[in-house]
Amino acid sequence: MGLLNFLGLGNINAGVEEYKKAGNAYLIDVRTPMEYKEEHIPGSKNIPLNNLKSISGIVKDKEANIFVYCLSGGRSAEARHQLLQMGYKNVKNIGGISGYQGALAGRRYQAS
Repeated sequence: MGLLNFLGLGNINAGVEEYKKAGNAYLIDVRTPMEYKEEHIPGSKNIPLNNLKSISGIVKDKEANIFVYCLSGGRSAEARHQLLQMGYKNVKNIGGISGYQGALAGRRYQAS
């Protein structure tokens, strides 16, 4: 088992495609609100790592498919661990937005 498998880290581009095809799925950005406002993957919800316990207000079903990402994959690895500890069953760390090749939303991408 490699380090990436141990961390539950996947390819963010493949992970976003899997999220789009999955039913009962949530795409969670665990970066800070400031980072999220600057740029994020459209359709994602921002639940910062230090406020992860608030996810129960958004994701009530412990069987839901949860896809987490951050900047590089480290915080999302911790988020995956915490969510599994909280009883969520289907949590995937899809890595970091820094490797994402799709369209992004946020302040950086608003028309002037």
